[in-house]
Amino acid sequence: MTRVRKYHLTLIGVAALLLVVSLVRVITGHNDITSSGMFSAALLLAVPIGLAGLGGLWAERAGVVNIGLEGMMVLGTWSAGWAGYQWGPWAALVAGLLAGAIGGLIHAVATISFGVDHIISGVAINLLGPGVTRFLSEVLYKEGTTASVAGAGITTSPPLSSPPPTPSLPLLSDGPDLLGKLESTHWFLLSDLAGLLRGLTHEVNLLLVLAVLLLPLTYAVLWRTSFGLRLRSAGENPWAAESLGVNVYRIKYIAVVISGAFAGLGGVFLVFFANKYVEGQTQGRGFIGLATMIFGNWRPGGLAAGAALFGYADGLQLRSKEAVVSFFLFGAVLLLAYLVIQIRRLTAPDRPADLVAGASRQYVRMAFATLGMIVLFWLWLTVDRLPDEFVYITPHVLTLLVLLVASQRLRMPKADGVRYRRGEQH
Repeated sequence: MTRVRKYHLTLIGVAALLLVVSLVRVITGHNDITSSGMFSAALLLAVPIGLAGLGGLWAERAGVVNIGLEGMMVLGTWSAGWAGYQWGPWAALVAGLLAGAIGGLIHAVATISFGVDHIISGVAINLLGPGVTRFLSEVLYKEGTTASVAGAGITTSPPLSSPPPTPSLPLLSDGPDLLGKLESTHWFLLSDLAGLLRGLTHEVNLLLVLAVLLLPLTYAVLWRTSFGLRLRSAGENPWAAESLGVNVYRIKYIAVVISGAFAGLGGVFLVFFANKYVEGQTQGRGFIGLATMIFGNWRPGGLAAGAALFGYADGLQLRSKEAVVSFFLFGAVLLLAYLVIQIRRLTAPDRPADLVAGASRQYVRMAFATLGMIVLFWLWLTVDRLPDEFVYITPHVLTLLVLLVASQRLRMPKADGVRYRRGEQH
């Protein structure tokens, strides 16, 4: 299949998904699920997850497992809050990026130079990040100390001195605001499309736009440059790369430091969202970012789709707890679509031979899909509002479900997590 056809299939998939969401909105009456505010919040929440996942992608493509993304993100949030209240958003951006890079450097020294198990090093950084930031808060923010700061405490920093610039698209999202007027009509599909476009163009953080551009930039660097080829070869077979003159140690160091910088950058955007640092504000997003990387099969495009999914789920439970129930119907409709597609494939006269051979397994999957569709539809009919405890864990439950589905088709780099020593043969 050509690259153009894949691009067309992606557009068709996005359009079909928007159509289903629009149908769910009309049936349930929860207009907020496709509002511009919802999409704007989803974008802001998806970016930290996507940046954490991007950090994991850089490290693991070079053969270093990085589960310390959460700790590096914590370092980024604290540093962004500390620098942001003194010097503004650009200083917050630089400080968070540097703090995350330092976390990545520690992980690189431990795993690459000293050969520490990658998982153990990552766990240590996840413990180190919150510990270091609490210590720094005790020193700089605790009330009664000579270094205390007005408006801060040991669990929070003062607000940022100034917000980042947030321009809007003239005419369409500002001024006459044509998209906003179309969104307020609540017409089927048209207002949903207007809500999506307005959410992506109304009062958009400029730094957020720069972060989104890192996705295509990563693809271009890793898959379209000689440096990217060397980096990926270090993650597939570092000894073969070494025999061709690649400095594997240097490549791995660069990749892991960049990985930490991206995770720290993700922490910066959490600070922008809250306008200050708050202890524990990452809430496991570093781990969710790692899940998006796995969901995306270690590629930027799939990673972006996973981050958008988790960001939307996170934004929905923050903006409208009642609307979360509508996704029971959304899930039921998706399962119905899956059943229709599978039935058509199984009954097609020119169906592939491998599909015929695995028909029994396919029937089992269809049976489970049918059961799931019935359960989800019944829950939508009978549940008016989920308890807050269930609403808050929605993104994490979604993480587990997505990983369960995605685990059937994954291919990680062959030397991911393998201890490398120059001159040794694995």
